[in-house]
Amino acid sequence: MTPGRTTARLWRGRALSAPVEPWPDGGHVDDVVVGAGLTGLTTALLLAREGRRVVVLEARQIGAVTTGASTGKVSLLQGTKLSRILSIHSERVGQAYVEANREGQQWLLTFCEAHDVPFQFREAVTYAASEEELRGVRDEHAAAQRLGLDVTWHDSLDLPFPVHGATILRDQAQLDPMEVLGALADAVRAHGGSIFEGCRVTGVSKLGRPTVTTADGRRLGCENVVLATGTPMLDRGLYFAKLEAKRSYLLAFASADAPVSMLLSAGTPTRSVRDVPQADGLPLMLVGGSGHIVGRVGSEADQLDELRSWAGRYFSPAAETHAWSAQDYTSHDGIPYVGTMPRGWGRIYVATGFDKWGLSNGVAAARNISGRILGSTPSWAKPLGRRITHPRAAAHLVTANLRIGAVAASSLVRAELAEAEAAPAEGQGSVGRSGLSPVPVATSTAEQGATCTVSAICTHLGGTLHWNDAERTWDCPLHGSRFAPDGAVLEGPATDPLMARGP
Repeated sequence: MTPGRTTARLWRGRALSAPVEPWPDGGHVDDVVVGAGLTGLTTALLLAREGRRVVVLEARQIGAVTTGASTGKVSLLQGTKLSRILSIHSERVGQAYVEANREGQQWLLTFCEAHDVPFQFREAVTYAASEEELRGVRDEHAAAQRLGLDVTWHDSLDLPFPVHGATILRDQAQLDPMEVLGALADAVRAHGGSIFEGCRVTGVSKLGRPTVTTADGRRLGCENVVLATGTPMLDRGLYFAKLEAKRSYLLAFASADAPVSMLLSAGTPTRSVRDVPQADGLPLMLVGGSGHIVGRVGSEADQLDELRSWAGRYFSPAAETHAWSAQDYTSHDGIPYVGTMPRGWGRIYVATGFDKWGLSNGVAAARNISGRILGSTPSWAKPLGRRITHPRAAAHLVTANLRIGAVAASSLVRAELAEAEAAPAEGQGSVGRSGLSPVPVATSTAEQGATCTVSAICTHLGGTLHWNDAERTWDCPLHGSRFAPDGAVLEGPATDPLMARGP
């Protein structure tokens, strides 16, 4: 990555903090929600409003992972999502997906209005950046119309980059996701709920009513557990094998010519553009895209530079203010997994696989799960929960897992053949053999020159780790677990840290 570039998240500049609270008396509550992102906090609020005693357990900080790194788009037009759904699902499932997202969107915007969280209405645009992408955009336009969305077709748009056709849906929205999380957290506490940060859940008991166990040994009994993390930290249900963990990149620029639309290209590499109004000074322009499966790219920093090159080609020179990346999970058939977890006795709920559209899907998942617990499941939940796996989706699932096996084998061979570097370049990391140890080691050097050496084997299912040179983390190319240089878990499905190795 170019020296001197910032790697700060735009939204995380508005850091939130939960007040310190005593552990619940008696070690038992009604509901434990794991994860303080949008899905978790909305679920907690919906349950707390009904008088239930709710505790939210967050491994890091509120909004530390997916929600706090998102683009902040709240849209029913989601790239080419609807046409992909209709290519492998019935129209009934497609309609249910749209209705779920519409309810999620409406609930979220109503909440924002009631709690003075600002948002802006914008038109959502899916566009073809080349002639090759045009068919996909036309298919999306037709699918949106078929599912009742009032989209309009445009052969061209007044934009500085190529557009060969676009479908547009008016009156969608954009916001600062951390402002929403702050308001949700306040509302949860106002209704008697508690939020504990720095509290990583490592297990849930298998006997009787659930008991949640944390990394520091605390236990909390409950009636229901809701796993509202990016990917479930419990392996029952094998969700890690049915999801693809994807990393994408975002840049923010101070820009006078930021388009006042939410734009998303239909092809690869993806280009996402939106404006961010500022109370003082120039508005910001967000440019996103260049995504890939976690841990399966030569250089994450190069992905950011690719975005910089694209932005510089089509927009007037502007100061870069922020650069970051986000991790999202895609289900094998395009529909989120929301509902009870297998072998969870009907008391463990899961919500995952939002495919980068978590602001509407996450709220919909919260409405679904809280409704089940409270006895009022939404009508659209059944078609989504009982969809039939299409042969093409099943084939994709098999292919993805075969690819995981190939990645695991090749990365381990490379690690065994390489010699561990005693001190990689500043801010860099390397994986290789060290002496007679049968386990490859991961060595990184901080900006201050301190060297850190840990096991290079992921604690989830043994994947050989990859150094992320943009975020300076160790990423697993198998199922997306991520670790800090010192081995601390940043993101699941892993729950245990990497073992420290000698210098």
